[in-house]
Amino acid sequence: MCTIPRAASNVLTCTDSYSFLGRSLTSEGPLSRFVLIKAVLGPIMRLMFRPQVEGAEHIPGDGPVILAGNHLTFIDSMILPLVCDRQVFFIGKDEYVTGKSLKGRLMAWFFTGVGMIPVDRDGGRGGVAALMTGRRILEEGKIFGIYPEGTRSPDGRLYRGRTGIARLTLMTGAPVVPFAMIGTDKLQPGGSGMPRPGRVTVRFGEAMEFSRYDGMDRDRYVLRAVTDSVMTEVMRLSGQEYVDMYATKAKAA
Repeated sequence: MCTIPRAASNVLTCTDSYSFLGRSLTSEGPLSRFVLIKAVLGPIMRLMFRPQVEGAEHIPGDGPVILAGNHLTFIDSMILPLVCDRQVFFIGKDEYVTGKSLKGRLMAWFFTGVGMIPVDRDGGRGGVAALMTGRRILEEGKIFGIYPEGTRSPDGRLYRGRTGIARLTLMTGAPVVPFAMIGTDKLQPGGSGMPRPGRVTVRFGEAMEFSRYDGMDRDRYVLRAVTDSVMTEVMRLSGQEYVDMYATKAKAA
């Protein structure tokens, strides 16, 4: 029987990332929460969002993989894990698992079950925690999902990627599979509230590898070039207009 976890104890900080991962990323067996969630919610999600998945064959069947894509709305993080055969681990806001209401506890059970690892991003150290977490996941041969923009798009356009994704692929050698969420912002405008039923498309591109830059994960020009290459592919897959500035800056304007 699955139980709702004590959400507050699941928040990852920069200092406890390795011990947290040592406990949380072990296999839960054939009847894991991930399998249960896909079996129960998968059909409901398919009926509600009618996802059309393109290019899933580009995701390797084993070994470390980075999935990198655009981020339009909250439900992106619900749809992506349910359309992939392999479990996708990804970073999420700690507030998704710290709610004490029934809704908050159910959200914690769902997101930690599908692979979200909550990170406390306060104090300016969250970026380091996220990077170390992603590296550990990839070193264990798993899939790590990331939104290079760092936050949801404020207006449906694609914004400049942050270089954490480049650091991860260069540090671990994991290939990057770009993806695009298309239509989720139409079903959940503004990124909050109950989403409307409708059709979404999840489109995966061919795997990208950057072995030619081995040992250059501290070169800022290389990091920017790798990140821009990934974002160019995401733009091609999504058809979004590209904006050469960070989404956080656009939101603050």
